[in-house]
Amino acid sequence: MFSNKDKNSQKPKAMERNVIAKNTTIVGDIKSDGDFRIDGTLEGTLKTNGRVIIGVDGFIKGNVDATNAEIEGKFSGQLQVSQTLTIKGTANISGDVIIGKLSIEPGATFNATCAMKGALKELNSNEQKKRSEKTA
Repeated sequence: MFSNKDKNSQKPKAMERNVIAKNTTIVGDIKSDGDFRIDGTLEGTLKTNGRVIIGVDGFIKGNVDATNAEIEGKFSGQLQVSQTLTIKGTANISGDVIIGKLSIEPGATFNATCAMKGALKELNSNEQKKRSEKTA
């Protein structure tokens, strides 16, 4: 009937949404569990377990490590997205990109080296299956 569990531990965590507004420049490193929308400028490192959205007027120069990302503006640096990177037609990306999945709209500028981590895992597991079938 009564529980010794903390009541706060049963509530689902709400994801925070952080916004860097237009005409705002931040220089430095940011770490968060919440989502980010960048409509201004960020020079530095952004690490989040959430989603990063770079708006049409947004610009990031530096490193980004996120679960998902959607880019409409400019990015220059190293971008690591563990799941899906969506690049809109207005985007301009340069640097190094490491992703799980990639979606690019026509009109986007994508001048970057790109590595897909998810595809490598699938290929490796398929090769191991084939090898085990040959030995069986």
